[in-house]
Amino acid sequence: MQRVTAIFSGEGLLARALRSSALTVAGFGGSQVLRLASNLILARLLFPEAFGLMAIVSVIIQGLMQFSDVGVSPAIMQSKRGDDPAFLNTAWTIQALRGAGLWLVACALAWPVSVIYDDPLLMQLLPVAGLSLLITGFNPTALDSAKRHLRWGRVTGIEFAVQITGIVAAVALAWWWQSVWALVVSGVLSAVVALALFRMFLPGADNRMRWDRSAAKELINFGKWIFLSTICGFLFNQADKLILGKYLSIEVFGVYNIGFFLASFPMLLGTMLTWRLLIPIYRELPPHESAANFAKLRRMRFVVTGALMALTAGFAVLGVWLIGIMYDERYTMAGAVVVLVACMQIPQIIVMTYDQASLAAGDSRRFFTLTLTKAVAMIAALLAGLEWGGLMGALLGYGAAMLLAYPVVIWLARHMRAWDPLHDALMAGLGLALMALAVWLNGEALADLARFSGW
Repeated sequence: MQRVTAIFSGEGLLARALRSSALTVAGFGGSQVLRLASNLILARLLFPEAFGLMAIVSVIIQGLMQFSDVGVSPAIMQSKRGDDPAFLNTAWTIQALRGAGLWLVACALAWPVSVIYDDPLLMQLLPVAGLSLLITGFNPTALDSAKRHLRWGRVTGIEFAVQITGIVAAVALAWWWQSVWALVVSGVLSAVVALALFRMFLPGADNRMRWDRSAAKELINFGKWIFLSTICGFLFNQADKLILGKYLSIEVFGVYNIGFFLASFPMLLGTMLTWRLLIPIYRELPPHESAANFAKLRRMRFVVTGALMALTAGFAVLGVWLIGIMYDERYTMAGAVVVLVACMQIPQIIVMTYDQASLAAGDSRRFFTLTLTKAVAMIAALLAGLEWGGLMGALLGYGAAMLLAYPVVIWLARHMRAWDPLHDALMAGLGLALMALAVWLNGEALADLARFSGW
């Protein structure tokens, strides 16, 4: 016990990484339990169409955030000036101006989006939901400083408190309103609470408007490729919702979104872990500097991928059963979606520890090349899958996209001397075995989905 305590104590990289990992996993686990509980309650208070509408609103809001991301947070995490007040205040000024602009764009998009998806309510929902973009723009840079130094204790506690507030508000408003408005208003309320708590409880000087030319130049030079990368990242991550939201009825799309949400737990956790940990780790342990650094990164990579693979296996094998015990008959098809999405995310899990190596080295251009490739592959694979085999074909295309992008992953990882072919080969073999087991155990549900898709 003393040895474990010693490992987690202190200010060394390993201790900070272990504490951050533990806090991330604990926070994510608690967060997902709360989300799942709230979804179960909301599924009984609301109707499937509400989840479909909210999925469209969420995609638009997330898209605006990512389409305009100028890389303020990763710039603070990797820059040598990441603790300089002038640099931080300039970054905060850029972030605040961006938030105001995003809200105006959300208002402007409300009418065309309502026409595209043929639902007039979207014209009212988007401007209100967009207020969260305006509010988030004023979050303090103390949040990014905590990320830079792998100090996640207070951040995790605040995020947990914000989520509880949002869930309580959503459930109470859904009981009162019986409307999708409950989900939209609770999201804005969460943004307000987050801003207040970050400003009150995170250590660091208060931000103020400032424009330091050298800081702005560094932020813009680094951020221009992040800006393009996040556009591509949005298309890669949200292409299924953008395309299927138009292809499917709102009711079926709501059912699909329930299944996708459940199956995405491992990917969400993996993305959170890699984003929070790997830029600081790669910055302090560059794999090209020594064989010892590469060996440490290899051990980390096997632990992360193995843990995520085990979690994914649970959803791939038990997806139909989980939907059956948690939701009523309106959501039956979501079980097959859980199984198939979990299986199709395995290729992404195998390679997800490579992306951040380029950002840690300040090479945002190569990071953009990879995200562009992934976005093009995802859109092409989804459209080809839909044309070939309906909803099930699109989900199979979702998995094929990462295989198409894998050569570019190797190119980036080799340039950073981070590629580990042994890890990829072993995890690919394990992934194929897990997929075969999931299909064998859930063949009947997958056959029903195939029939629905016109096979």
